[in-house]
Amino acid sequence: METNRTIAIICSKGGLDEVYPALILASGARQSGLDCFIFFTFYGLDAITEAKIDHLHVNMVGNPSSPMPTMLAGLPGMENFAATMMKKKMVELDLPGAREMIGMLDESGCELYACELAMKMFGLKKDDLVPQVRDVITVGDFYELTEGAQIIFT
Repeated sequence: METNRTIAIICSKGGLDEVYPALILASGARQSGLDCFIFFTFYGLDAITEAKIDHLHVNMVGNPSSPMPTMLAGLPGMENFAATMMKKKMVELDLPGAREMIGMLDESGCELYACELAMKMFGLKKDDLVPQVRDVITVGDFYELTEGAQIIFT
């Protein structure tokens, strides 16, 4: 009996440039017919928090891949500038925004979950999250739900 491959993605970071790898990996998994789950924890919760999903930034300070010197990257407005430039490039590449991408993933059958411990740490309730999040679960619940899956940590 053949079973479908399953991918379990853990999204732990909340920057625009940090959230998209998880979303793109999940989209690719669903397009390839794989079952897919995303577990949002710690700052990754920003990607599914209603008040933050449309305002993800790019952290330039301390980013070793940034072409911008750290001294410049720390100036006021640089994170917004970098996020604006990245969003502009994403539009040119016809990539949907984070909110639209989350909706597309949900419609494709990707299951989205929030980490219960991180939610408590940041004082969040399920009502604070976008409606596509199926549930707030523990790490143990996530492992049980995704038993046998390939796990990707972003």
